[in-house]
Amino acid sequence: MKVGALSIDPLLYEFVAEEVTPEIGIDAADLWRSFEKIVGELSARNKRLLNRRDRLQERIDGWHKANRNKNNDTDDQAAQLAFLQQIGYLNKSGNINTSATSETSETTNKPKIRPAATANVDTEIADVAGPQLVVPLDNARYAINAANARWESLYDALYGTDVISEAHGCGRGTRYNPIRGTEVVKAGRAFLDANFGLDSASHTWVTRYFVHTNNTTASLRAENGDGSVSGLLQPDRFVGYTGDPSAPSSILLKKHGLHCEICVDPTHPVGQTDHASIHDIRLESAVTAIMDCEDSVSTVDAEDKVHVYRNWLGLMRGTLTADFTRNGVPISRKLRGEITFTSAFGTNASSTDTNPEPLTLPGRALMLVRNVGAHLTTDIVTYQDEPVYETMLDALITSACALHDLQGHGTVNRRPIRNSKTGAIYIVKPKMHGPAEVHFACDLFEHVEDALGLPRRTIKMGIMDEERRTSVNLAASISTARNRVAFINTGFLD
Repeated sequence: MKVGALSIDPLLYEFVAEEVTPEIGIDAADLWRSFEKIVGELSARNKRLLNRRDRLQERIDGWHKANRNKNNDTDDQAAQLAFLQQIGYLNKSGNINTSATSETSETTNKPKIRPAATANVDTEIADVAGPQLVVPLDNARYAINAANARWESLYDALYGTDVISEAHGCGRGTRYNPIRGTEVVKAGRAFLDANFGLDSASHTWVTRYFVHTNNTTASLRAENGDGSVSGLLQPDRFVGYTGDPSAPSSILLKKHGLHCEICVDPTHPVGQTDHASIHDIRLESAVTAIMDCEDSVSTVDAEDKVHVYRNWLGLMRGTLTADFTRNGVPISRKLRGEITFTSAFGTNASSTDTNPEPLTLPGRALMLVRNVGAHLTTDIVTYQDEPVYETMLDALITSACALHDLQGHGTVNRRPIRNSKTGAIYIVKPKMHGPAEVHFACDLFEHVEDALGLPRRTIKMGIMDEERRTSVNLAASISTARNRVAFINTGFLD
């Protein structure tokens, strides 16, 4: 398919025209004309930046060959530092040269290094310290599992890992081991005591949990085997519940921004054997997940690339599913919807005990997408008969897919879902070499925002600290993207 100087593989063109653009208010032809402008304005600059990588490496290789017989480590280190500063590899001042594309320093009398000041970042990144998963985006099942790992069973984790010893009859085996199961329950109660302790008892002694309510707040109570009643040592760690206050089906606790849900069901096979009817303890776990288009996937043609883009679109819309068979049993994976509790705080003045405020929590991890590095090209789109830089295509198409989330098109079980509550798109940028390449990525994002009609700095950047020139100039790299950078992470396989 031809659009101006672009030639677009029909599979990609059809995907964009029929699945991506219809609901976001953008004409597919206009989108490709915007991409033609992006490629036309930025490709030569990207090529110069890549050439500079090669020239710097040639000079570094030459220096080591010329100095290979020197033995004084101290002098050698000082000489290396001086050489790296001389060729512009190292930041030697508090200034940044974001246009450094030739044999010039990364640092001149350009803008001063300043700390990050990115606005509208979701709390999962800005405020909560929690695990992050990275999964190949070409595998729908893995992607769904990673997104759904926002909530995981503590009981399953304890039973299935070596946190609990297999000694003394506690082996995992191939069938359920009730002795190990007993140890799992003990460890679960120890976890509750350590993080959500009671004021006059242990969770091990509790036979019933209930919620005491009044017109404005609710508090957790725990009845022990001797009939005594306890409360939490830190009452504000109780934040919600589900079911009847006198016999809740779950209790929601919170510490350091992460939630814990005590699941109660006297009819459940595990709950039937528990003196408090607890059948599981669920923890808020992977609060973010990177859906990867880069290292963990291989997209060599239009079919592969469209498959990855379609999975990302399905995650943003809540429609992605994965069907498979395990031990002869068909299984279907889909995204979890939001989880609603009765809030323990913040009821309206007009609320009553029978009509308290709801508390809705996300059922999925906050999802980021990792685009490919700036060095790769793809011929599924060509510009003036030359392959385009794949990172430019990734930036535009993954952002267009994420626009479905920003416009509120995502649903699970006919209920709305949102990935970003702040209206942000999170793109992880790998393989960048220093501040000049970070600055180039910021300019690329500005072009994409213009193409999609997005407010400036909607697209947030995750800087992969995996290349040496970025590592040794990290402060300058962060400063260059100070209004976009959402987080820094190291290379997972490097």
